[in-house]
Amino acid sequence: MDSRTHDSVDALIRHLLRLLNKLERIEKQPIRVADGLDLSTKEIHTVEAIGERGTMNVTEVGAHFGVTKGAASQRISRLVERGLVSKRAAAHSNKEFELSLTELGWRAFQAHEHFHGKAKAELIERLRALPREQLEDVAVVLGIMEGVMNERLHEQ
Repeated sequence: MDSRTHDSVDALIRHLLRLLNKLERIEKQPIRVADGLDLSTKEIHTVEAIGERGTMNVTEVGAHFGVTKGAASQRISRLVERGLVSKRAAAHSNKEFELSLTELGWRAFQAHEHFHGKAKAELIERLRALPREQLEDVAVVLGIMEGVMNERLHEQ
């Protein structure tokens, strides 16, 4: 690797780390979905994922977010306790649960859509301005980085 490529890779990694640090700060900010009901970003994104699919199981939630089944289960348990998600035995398995949104969960889903609608639309608009090839290149780079992270996580 020549020095210019090495510098470009280093700059890309630093940029990614800045983005991850900012994302972590954003993830810690509570989102008000109703009077007296604030959810973390992780919680509301879990509500969003279940709402978009209609139903999910814990394994699917884990796969969707790239977290372990145990981490997904903890997240789901908190949402069940707070009355946003219902959990019932799946018809096809005694060991699996089907997750769906409660009425309160749907209200949170709609509040999140409203809250993030403008920001998401702006991001999509800006990304649509890029040539398809650039978007594909970014997807390749992110895929490589995710692969390295997956390997590191499996080493532990």
